[in-house]
Amino acid sequence: MKFVDEAFIRVEAGDGGSGCVSFRREKYIPKGGPNGGDGGNGGSVFLLADPNLNTLVDLRDRRVHRAERGRNGMGRDMTGRAGLDLEIRVPVGTRVLERETGEMIGELLEPGQRLLVAQGGFHGIGNARFKSSTNRSPRQCTPGTPGERRDLHLELRLLADVGLLGLPNAGKSSLIRQVSSARPKVADYPFTTLYPNLGVVRLAQDRSFVIADIPGLIAGAAQGAGLGSQFLRHLSRTRLLLHVLDLAPMDDSHDPVLQVRQIESELVAFGAGLEQKERWLVLNKIDCLQPDEYQERKARILSELNWCAPVYGISALTGEGTKPLLEDLMRQLEHRAALDESVREAGQGDESDHQGESPQGPAASEWHPLD
Repeated sequence: MKFVDEAFIRVEAGDGGSGCVSFRREKYIPKGGPNGGDGGNGGSVFLLADPNLNTLVDLRDRRVHRAERGRNGMGRDMTGRAGLDLEIRVPVGTRVLERETGEMIGELLEPGQRLLVAQGGFHGIGNARFKSSTNRSPRQCTPGTPGERRDLHLELRLLADVGLLGLPNAGKSSLIRQVSSARPKVADYPFTTLYPNLGVVRLAQDRSFVIADIPGLIAGAAQGAGLGSQFLRHLSRTRLLLHVLDLAPMDDSHDPVLQVRQIESELVAFGAGLEQKERWLVLNKIDCLQPDEYQERKARILSELNWCAPVYGISALTGEGTKPLLEDLMRQLEHRAALDESVREAGQGDESDHQGESPQGPAASEWHPLD
């Protein structure tokens, strides 16, 4: 499998160096007093977001990562050298969890961001620090404390603005090929897409967004059928979902309404707020239908689903209807970005507060460019 999205590693911070018990011994200086130095702090373990990495595959070959321990203190009031910190490079978008408890430690969302995952041990104290007017020859010191040790679960989620979901052969790969420079495999059999693909949709020099195509979902995907649980997690960080639906053929064994409800049930079963994400309906393969037939099927689908979100009819093969879809997507993403920025400036929340909101802009009834 080309796309590796999770890894399990153990991180061990360095132990602190122990303090030293030593006394000054020089000719003509009797009773020179204590001069044992402190130890050095142990090195800590950090995760560093590297924009040049795309997978976690490198971490599968090396499971244990240790930072350097601090050196012990020495005589003549010499402090031990601190252990070097260890930086582990991971892709941007990596989520860090405690392996045993599942508790989230943090996320790396920006290039160059660092996350402390194991704190180095504190240095021990040498006997020179214990001297006083009543204790002129201290013979005690303290050992360094051990560094933290953790078992981590690293999980990589695709960072995309728009996510495509649907059943196998719905036309998701054809759509991403049509609107971006991505070239996923397209064939006339199910499960052609085996791993997630990213494409950049560029409408102008300074107007673009990232779209993610995940493999088709099947019944039981939320429980892991067909690796569905592995792929569904990639949609949790997208701002908006496009539900791609195959309109042709339409019979008892190929009912678009049942297909939409099947996908919706998988989103609810998976959780993580996917069922609350803004989701637009894209009716694909309209080039296979006559205009009257398309309108009839569309009306039936919207009526039975009681659909009130935006709806588009397109042909991923010929590109028909994709331009209005992309323009409206770009406007919606720009609006959400402006909204998020205003909220951040006001200090009222962050981007996650708005991921479940309904579309801002034209009413749902106005989003039918092919009517």
